[in-house]
Amino acid sequence: MAAQAIHQFAECITCHAWSPDHSMIAFCPNTTEVHIYKFFTDKWEKLHVLAKHDQIVSGIDWSRSSNKIVTVSHDRNSYVWTQEGQDWVPTLVILKLNRAALCVHWSPKENKFAVGSGAKSVSICYYEQENNWWISKVIRKKHESSVTSVAWHPNNIHLATTSTDGKCRVFSTIIKGVDTRGPQAGASVDWKFGEQIAQLDLSPTWAFGVRWSPSGKTLAYAGHSSMIYFVDDVEGSPAAQNLALRDLPLRDILFVSEKMAIGVGFDCNPLIFAADETGLWSFVRYLDERKVTPSTSKASQLSEALGKLYGQSRQGSSSDTVEPSKPRGGAHENCITCIVPLRKGSESIVKRFSTSGLDGKIVVWDLENHITIPK
Repeated sequence: MAAQAIHQFAECITCHAWSPDHSMIAFCPNTTEVHIYKFFTDKWEKLHVLAKHDQIVSGIDWSRSSNKIVTVSHDRNSYVWTQEGQDWVPTLVILKLNRAALCVHWSPKENKFAVGSGAKSVSICYYEQENNWWISKVIRKKHESSVTSVAWHPNNIHLATTSTDGKCRVFSTIIKGVDTRGPQAGASVDWKFGEQIAQLDLSPTWAFGVRWSPSGKTLAYAGHSSMIYFVDDVEGSPAAQNLALRDLPLRDILFVSEKMAIGVGFDCNPLIFAADETGLWSFVRYLDERKVTPSTSKASQLSEALGKLYGQSRQGSSSDTVEPSKPRGGAHENCITCIVPLRKGSESIVKRFSTSGLDGKIVVWDLENHITIPK
């Protein structure tokens, strides 16, 4: 079994993040609070409760170099938390939102962060030294529905988003005085702030869990129709691959290397995807090796028959590949909504990661001794 550790922290967990040295974990137990735990010898102990939001906390990210925590909530607010002695001190961020904030991520250089929202917009937040506050510039009038996830390109300029309008978009987030312009910034074109670089209309349903590969050459995101999409050369001439899943949809994706990705979602079991030498992506296997005895009930037989019928209908499409069904059950007992890498230093290959879900568990997974990770 690849699950290294399983911790039952709450009845339900909305999102989670790790401290830079992985000694502490921050998570939202589906409430207005963020709990911070630390591992001592043989058990986890609660150290802090961050209580500033008025509604459910929907996103958490913990910066690796500056040791700051950013949180967002359905209350339309965001706070940047800075540790001062034994306390975490919040600073309100001016988001300019009239709907719930749904997700948040620090940029690679940690000089800004992006907040997706139900207001069909994305707030790019940065620190203004002169006034000693966090403010934002908003990308508006591009999305047709709620922004479900955001992902930063390694160049710190490009930002990918997914939305419940089914589209994945890539924007420029360059901000004067914060970012460097020109080729040295890693962008081949001198884009303006908020300019749309690409729009991918591959999913007929809601889109979730967008991520870039370590080099930024490949973009992956999931559709609520049990599809995952891998797109190369997004800025130039996008080349997309559609991979159809036999079972339930994904909610989040993580690249563990340039040629391997992990998908998590409603199947409660991480899925491994890999690319061959030609760049063709395919399903490898489920990560959780626990076996569940198949049911012999008429209901389960009918479900399996419908699944086969559904799979055959998908095989009729030449651009889709259908993956085999798998009995659910294992480390997680409910939908996995969040996947977070556990990197050491500057390593690009992710050998360990954690997942959290609606069952209130946080599971740490170890890939190194269970699967060969292609570079």
